[in-house]
Order: sequence, then C-alpha cells, then structure tokens
Amino acid sequence: MSGLVADFMETAVAEEVDFIKEIRLRTWARQNYQPLEEREADLHPVVLDEMQKMDAEAK
Repeated sequence: MSGLVADFMETAVAEEVDFIKEIRLRTWARQNYQPLEEREADLHPVVLDEMQKMDAEAK
C-alpha cells in the first residue's frame, strides 16, 4: 500500500473507533443517568453532553 492510502485507512479506522467509543459513552450515560444536582463534574464530556440532552428532553 502506498503511504497515502495507508494514512487514509489508518485515519478511517481511528475515526470509526472514536465513533464507537462515543456511542458507548452515550449509551452508558443514558443507562446511568443522574440528575444535575447529583452529577459528578469530572465525568467524560460526552457523558455530560448526553445527560444534558436528557435534561432537555424531560422539559
């Protein structure tokens, strides 16, 4: 494989892994939802984002 093709494939695989990780984090957030006042501030940003979406959905 040429260097350009190999670089592209490596990037595509990394993006797929990142997408899968994000989906897993969002799923975890939905399964382990905590109200805002009980939420730990040091949770992963994706988890916090998903919980904030759930807060908005509840309104």
